[in-house]
Amino acid sequence: MWISGGEHELTENIVHLVLAKLPDAPAGTKGISLFLVPRFLLDDDGSIGERNDVALVGLNHKMGWRGTVNTVLAFGEGGQRPGGEAGAIGWIVGEPGQGLAGMFHMMNEARIGVGLGAVALGSTGYRKALRYARERPQGRPLGAKDPAAPQSPIVEHPDVRRMLLAQKSYVEGGLGLLMYCARLVDDERSLEDAEGRARARLLLEVLTPIAKSWPSQWCLEANALAIQVHGGYGYTRDYEVEQHYRDNRLNPIHEGTHGIQALDLLGRKVTMQRGAGLALLAETIGATIGRAREAGGESAELAEALAARLGRLLEVTGILWGDGPAGAEVALANATAYLEAAGHVVVAWIWLEQWLAAAGHESDFHDGKRQAARFFFRHELPRTGPQLDLLAARDRTTLDARDAWLD
Repeated sequence: MWISGGEHELTENIVHLVLAKLPDAPAGTKGISLFLVPRFLLDDDGSIGERNDVALVGLNHKMGWRGTVNTVLAFGEGGQRPGGEAGAIGWIVGEPGQGLAGMFHMMNEARIGVGLGAVALGSTGYRKALRYARERPQGRPLGAKDPAAPQSPIVEHPDVRRMLLAQKSYVEGGLGLLMYCARLVDDERSLEDAEGRARARLLLEVLTPIAKSWPSQWCLEANALAIQVHGGYGYTRDYEVEQHYRDNRLNPIHEGTHGIQALDLLGRKVTMQRGAGLALLAETIGATIGRAREAGGESAELAEALAARLGRLLEVTGILWGDGPAGAEVALANATAYLEAAGHVVVAWIWLEQWLAAAGHESDFHDGKRQAARFFFRHELPRTGPQLDLLAARDRTTLDARDAWLD
């Protein structure tokens, strides 16, 4: 179900990775293995052979992403009989019973790709909203009395600039995070020293759920703001920003929903190896804070704001897990708020890095980076305060809600 590109005629063959069980597999997830199952089997010379028993049984008609077919597939249902026997033919990948581990290994980079796709769509909508705001005349400055004077382009109105700065802060903050994670993928594979590879792997483990979910949430919000900048036109198909929103709406679902990433971050990543991953992330962010403090001035002010939020995040993490596994139910009931707060702290760190990189450079590009960083620290980072307070209270509102109360 939900297999994007699972059946098409663009290539000679399609190779599926399928989770399934061997006949003697134990019950539960420990019995799941990973198999390679091609649409067509290959002859001995490598050429395309007979059809495997992989059948298209349905299409999912989507809100967006309409250029990519989304399929429901059946394996081994008897529509084809490869080799004259019933069943689809597949080859096991890795060890028996290690299917979920193999899938998650594959999915980690795919999740970074989902975040990057969200950034790309958010950025595209932002550029179109910026162009529209510069071209669309409406209204005049406060105090202008001459009705015959030309109207101002809407980019000159403060609320439109607010929406544009928000979009810029989301898409360029998200892009910085994704580029950093892509570097960690390279470092994990290519660094010469084993310790460096291990550090990259551990940091990537902690950042992956944030890299997938934060851009998926906030670059979608950037697309919503792009529609808003266009006004009524943005809600029509005359302009493309409505399509970008529809396409991007998949990404909070794609490759593990927002809630699943939240459970992964709070339930697994911050607790693994007795908190070593979270400690490494805090150490890495702390190094940036230290450089910003040394720079002084406004850099130091931003550093102190980030240091306070990072410290509070670490404190709240300890409160959530203060009872150990016995408190998991309450902690995980609030995992989504934790993911969103942690994501904003991480992206504030990415913006502080960009702020430091822009130091000493004078241009509209660098000034734009600085102003987007200011916007994120003044308008976005404070959002984490109420979220972290809620988490520290170990709130049970959603946990204690009953189905019957939702009518």
